[in-house]
Amino acid sequence: MIGLRYTRAKRRNHFISFISLISLLGITLGMTALITVMSVMNGFHKEVRARILGVASHVQIGSFQGSVTDWQELAAVAMKLPQVAAAAPYVDAQGMLSYQQVVRGVSVRGILPDTENKVADFASRMVMGEFHQLQAGAFGMVIGLELSRSLGAYPGDKITLISPQGQVTPAGILPRMKQFTVVGVFEAGHFEYDSGLALIHLADAQKLYRMAPNEVSGVRLKLNDLFQAPQVVRDLVNRLTSNYYLTDWTQQHANYFRAIQIEKRMLSLILALIIAVAAFNIVSTLVMAVTDKQSDIAILRTLGASPSSIMKIFIVQGTMIGLLGTLLGLLGGILLAYNVGDLVAWIEGLFNIQFLSQEVYYISKIPSEPQLSDIVTVALVSFVLTLLATLYPSYRASKVNPAEALRYE
Repeated sequence: MIGLRYTRAKRRNHFISFISLISLLGITLGMTALITVMSVMNGFHKEVRARILGVASHVQIGSFQGSVTDWQELAAVAMKLPQVAAAAPYVDAQGMLSYQQVVRGVSVRGILPDTENKVADFASRMVMGEFHQLQAGAFGMVIGLELSRSLGAYPGDKITLISPQGQVTPAGILPRMKQFTVVGVFEAGHFEYDSGLALIHLADAQKLYRMAPNEVSGVRLKLNDLFQAPQVVRDLVNRLTSNYYLTDWTQQHANYFRAIQIEKRMLSLILALIIAVAAFNIVSTLVMAVTDKQSDIAILRTLGASPSSIMKIFIVQGTMIGLLGTLLGLLGGILLAYNVGDLVAWIEGLFNIQFLSQEVYYISKIPSEPQLSDIVTVALVSFVLTLLATLYPSYRASKVNPAEALRYE
């Protein structure tokens, strides 16, 4: 009760009240910034992951022999797992595209449009043409937007695909070449795919790369929950023979996602220092409050208050500052995290500027995804720091000698 009275009572020394207010605002601003930045980092992580996995596979099954001849059986085995939503065969190869004396190296992927649309989002990412115009025997091709721009080729243009698998002639080994018609252009939102991926029909890829009609490079899987990919790989290893190797998206793009995670942790650590500085201000506040209240402490001691009771008074006082700052920081952080996109758009409109230009960045809007675990962690860390900050001043208050404090009263 005394601690709560000290918290809201008017002090003789107004500087102590000012430091208390600064501590409160420091905790509030620190938590608001930390929750907002972590939410934005989560949003960027989710956006990048969605764009990469929109064209990549959650799980990929290949063969050590270089090709798979029983892909229907392989897909049937994988589909028995409840986590697997869809399976699609693919032919993976390399080649060069040539158009009007411009040559670009590309990764060629042979697909079945109907099944591929179940494991990837190419159909929804088309900016020109139609994904389903890929027909067997028509030798059509769908390319990425950046690749289309660099070649200067658009739907209706005929480009030449040069295969590194050569054919022996009296003049020597010559590369295999085939003319394809561009039937569509997609934009995955990831430069690696937009600038270096070309899609053709599975049957056309088998003909070009001299594969049997039932022969493919492997099977791609889409899962209901992409975070279960490592578990699905372990389950499939026990169901398949040793002729197959399996990889999932956490292995294929491990360095990329690990870098994002490390960046998030380092930013969180740096911003947590704001809360730590505010907690140190609480130490200053309570030390000055103890000095200011020495006569009050001495009177309480002479009335029979124990040192632990005196210590609790100032712990309550410091904890109330920390608790109020934590609650205000939670409120501000949550409100800002859920509305940061609208706030940035309002600032851009107000000052006629653009933070993330569409011509430069693939992600032109500020994404935000507040996560309960991050919010709870920030709140707990903030409250624990403020609680620890009260211990030394409170201990010092409990050691005040009543006789010394009242000597000149």
